Amino acid sequence: MAQERTVLYENNEIHYLLEQKPVKNLNLRIHKDCMIYVSANSDVPAEKVDDFVVSKGAYIRSAQRKFREMAQYAPQPKQYVSGETFYLLGRGVRLKVEKNLRDTISSDGIYLHLCVKDTEDFTKKQRMVTRYLDEQCRTVFGEIISEIYPVFQKYGVPMPILRIRDMETRWGSCLAKKGVITLNKRLLEAPRNCIEYVVMHEFCHFIHPNHSKHFYSFLAMLMPDWKERKIILDHSATFWL
Repeated sequence: MAQERTVLYENNEIHYLLEQKPVKNLNLRIHKDCMIYVSANSDVPAEKVDDFVVSKGAYIRSAQRKFREMAQYAPQPKQYVSGETFYLLGRGVRLKVEKNLRDTISSDGIYLHLCVKDTEDFTKKQRMVTRYLDEQCRTVFGEIISEIYPVFQKYGVPMPILRIRDMETRWGSCLAKKGVITLNKRLLEAPRNCIEYVVMHEFCHFIHPNHSKHFYSFLAMLMPDWKERKIILDHSATFWL
């Protein structure tokens, strides 16, 4: 059972939850709600854990400040009305809702045209936009996987199964033994070269199922500019997410 503890860092209180369990090291996590969690082995004195948290004080304050800023500027839930912006492959497209006898949705790269019989039907509009974006994910991600796959086919890697999920903490994941690559649905909002980086990263896990030096050397050999692509993805993520 977790216990709440308080330490002082630069005359300010830091509250955290301590969970004792069989772990080798002291582990500190900060959630998006700014709550702090520390796990430690039961034989580690609580006072030592307190000292550890104080030593991480600057990092904790910085992370909490970042999470508060992200919450402040986080986009409001979509209302699916004309003028709202959706991001597709790094470019913003404006939603244009129009009354029409047929329900249709399409994009010309500037506008996302949503034609519905009842422009006040929130559920219908939400469902149509969600389905459209899901279809775009399947198409774009599938194309990129097909383009990158031949490189790995030479290494005996089977064509992976693509899964698309809403994920909060990662852009993608790879289950090498099951032949599955899972991509974050939000990747559709990133520039195409950033999506290519994530796909290449996950493909490399079929050869090196870890983040060792060999993994990154292999990734750099296949995509020399992967760091630049990752920087663009990471720096812009707060605007898309």
